[in-house]
Amino acid sequence: MNSLLYDIFLLFLKTGIYIASIFNPKAKLRFDGNSHWKTVINHRNKNHKLAWFHCASLGEFEQGRPVMEDFRKNYPQFQILVTFFSPSGFEIRKNYSGADIITYLPLDIKSDVIEFLNAFQPDIAFFIKYEFWRNFIREIKKRNIPLISFSTIFRKNQINFKPWGGFARKTIQKFDHIFVQNQLSAELLKSINYQKLTIAGDTRFDRVNDTLKNIKPIPEAENFKMNEKVLVAGSVWPEDLEVLIPLINSDANLKFIIAPHEIHQKEITSWRKRILKKSINFSEIKPESVLADFEVLFIDNIGMLSSLYQYGNMAFIGGAYGKGLHNILEAVTFGLPVFFGNKNFTKFQEANDLVESKGAFAIEKPAELISKTNEFLNNGQLYNITKTHNQEYIKNHTGATDVILDWIDKQIM
Repeated sequence: MNSLLYDIFLLFLKTGIYIASIFNPKAKLRFDGNSHWKTVINHRNKNHKLAWFHCASLGEFEQGRPVMEDFRKNYPQFQILVTFFSPSGFEIRKNYSGADIITYLPLDIKSDVIEFLNAFQPDIAFFIKYEFWRNFIREIKKRNIPLISFSTIFRKNQINFKPWGGFARKTIQKFDHIFVQNQLSAELLKSINYQKLTIAGDTRFDRVNDTLKNIKPIPEAENFKMNEKVLVAGSVWPEDLEVLIPLINSDANLKFIIAPHEIHQKEITSWRKRILKKSINFSEIKPESVLADFEVLFIDNIGMLSSLYQYGNMAFIGGAYGKGLHNILEAVTFGLPVFFGNKNFTKFQEANDLVESKGAFAIEKPAELISKTNEFLNNGQLYNITKTHNQEYIKNHTGATDVILDWIDKQIM
């Protein structure tokens, strides 16, 4: 793909988002978000320098958050700008107090890129994990703005490492430094003659470790749990419920907290009709509710999942039967044995590591989940060994944020 074809593709993308926005609320948010930055540019104080952090969506934001927050502490002379590509990230974190300005990233159209950079004038730019927008990156480098990618991970099948991937490789070459998650990513970069890299690890480990230190109690979940064993199902999709419902309806001595990835009341109602045990939605809880009488609690809100894992004894994490596994580290940091689908998890290093060490389990069908949960319920020694192992896994992988900030302090500031 050359520059002309890329620019034509972006124009088609913009048109496609516009057409989709007529019918799809999420697409409308993304289309309107293309000019959202113009409504917040007045928050830019030119008396301060600006550090810009870009993340695709909520997962990348949480990944970048430890670096954002430590950067803010270390360099108070900077304002913090956070941009999102996805509405699901922006809508949830648009009021995040750790940034001075939060907005959408405009599409990578040259004229919009120039206008955006002229307005904000960042002094340093961080792109988190995957984001390699060619026109933004080219224009950033034209302006001699330090450009850093962190928590980055590469795979052999990506276009960057194909014979025809020169267009993508030229974009990567423009980064001043890339902090990769693992040795394979480092080797792949070296294979395309990129040497300005550090194997730092994944900043998500620092984030979940911070979450553990600052965990918030949820009285409703505590009253629901009482002294019972609980499986927390986080970020689950309909495909995941097809495996979970047979377990819920079995005679397993478990309660269940279920947090869907997307909140649709009709969908939750249909699941509850199929569940034989007494269930309640979080939004239905009243002061007089006796939560200990219920066996299934549906979380019909966004934002409390990471704190819910403290009430779990096991966890099931959604997404792996579909587009891809969601964050398992929030559960693993509490030591919980973790289950997920067996179809789309291998691109996540932590999932592979924990499956290999038997701290996590890729589940093919309901009978397998029933068998494995009963094994942990009936074998306290196995459960304790797994819990200790998973907690140690988190501790052994923290520290990426310190590596990144130390490099910035020595090389940039």
